[in-house]
Amino acid sequence: MPNRPAEVRELAVPADAAPERLDKVVARLFEVSRARAMDWIAEGRVKVNGLRGPKAQMVPPGARVAVEMPPSDAPVPQPDLPVRVVHADAQVVVIDKPAGMPSHPLKPGELGTAANALVARFPELAGIGPAREGGLVHRLDTDTSGLLLAARTEAAHANLRAQFTARTIEKGYLALVAGELHAGGEIDLPLAHDPRDPRRVRAASDPEWAALHDARPALTRFSPLERRGGFTLLDIEIATGVLHQIRAHLAFIGHPLAGDSLYEGPPLAGLQRHFLHASRLGFAHPEGTRARFESPLPPDLRAILEQLQ
Repeated sequence: MPNRPAEVRELAVPADAAPERLDKVVARLFEVSRARAMDWIAEGRVKVNGLRGPKAQMVPPGARVAVEMPPSDAPVPQPDLPVRVVHADAQVVVIDKPAGMPSHPLKPGELGTAANALVARFPELAGIGPAREGGLVHRLDTDTSGLLLAARTEAAHANLRAQFTARTIEKGYLALVAGELHAGGEIDLPLAHDPRDPRRVRAASDPEWAALHDARPALTRFSPLERRGGFTLLDIEIATGVLHQIRAHLAFIGHPLAGDSLYEGPPLAGLQRHFLHASRLGFAHPEGTRARFESPLPPDLRAILEQLQ
């Protein structure tokens, strides 16, 4: 994802100041701790009259000190990002994230994420929860579309995170998988990072292997909705929220997602991503009522289903 251009601030040392070490000058001029000033100097962010120097460099009066400011951890507001707000009230926001958009930045200044869109529309979210997450209380894979939940207050954030921890959040998905399934079931297998491929997770059917690789508990329930052309559209609920949970679990039982090349899912003409959509989200609203939202399949996935007819 593109990054925001760095901000450069330049200040002049007062003409009547005595010569002083660079780290002390930066700390005083930019009103930061001396430790922070030394970090900036070590990172090459500081120039005196256009040139970098060591922290012990003596800076004369009248010198121009410029600092390339580190980007803030808070997401950069991007009001033009294509995110549909499904619901907003004083406590929560529910959005419909398009495929291809990460949930939040992984590094300061990163653009193009759902969190960037959220803080543009609801600025207070920049101060809720972990700095880069824009108030989000859960995530979706970049290529998974659908419903995302954010909190507008710290109290609401704590309330919703507690519900995720207690596994009382309803999280429903629609997935198209390889093969024809005629009955539903559940997959209750822990997941761990695959030691052979850091991009993937792996279902751990061997308890010893699971313990050795710090596998996390994961429970996926599924039921078939319809079968088309050698594929099955599934309704899925997950009680847990482990990275790639649905993708890895379904691949383990021999029914990977259509278009999911990472987990050996078969390609389909016109499908540019894995076929997975977060279609339902239910939770106890912080004000005490029960909230439930739905999102229909987006046009790209509807077109794939029609093609299979």
